Amino acid sequence: MQAPQAVPVPVPVLRLPRGPDGLSRGFAPDGRRARPKLEAPECQEGPVVEESPESREQRARAALRERYLRSLLAMVGRPVGFTLHEGVRVTAHFGAADLDVANMYVSQLQTPIGVQAEALLRCSDIISYTFRL
Repeated sequence: MQAPQAVPVPVPVLRLPRGPDGLSRGFAPDGRRARPKLEAPECQEGPVVEESPESREQRARAALRERYLRSLLAMVGRPVGFTLHEGVRVTAHFGAADLDVANMYVSQLQTPIGVQAEALLRCSDIISYTFRL
């Protein structure tokens, strides 16, 4: 005797209202829910305003974050050496990092006790990593 098959449940679909032009769906590009457009500041001759230390620090942090993310992008598919806690050194082919950069997916992980085909390394366990460009 066969088990009864489950009845598929319909999935609700959200339809946006018609746009201001009558053809599109969504919100008006200049409506109250629209994202503000970033405009480049125009050069004005006048007094130069000094940056606050907080904004300089924020810019420096943004630059460091960008460099870090670019290094992750450059590592994809390359052999990478990782130094972990307790001085353990492992090598692997880097695959990806999750959105929060809390875990790194690697393949062909070579550890002191053997080779693991695929693994997740927790970033909290990694002290440093190196790779060749």
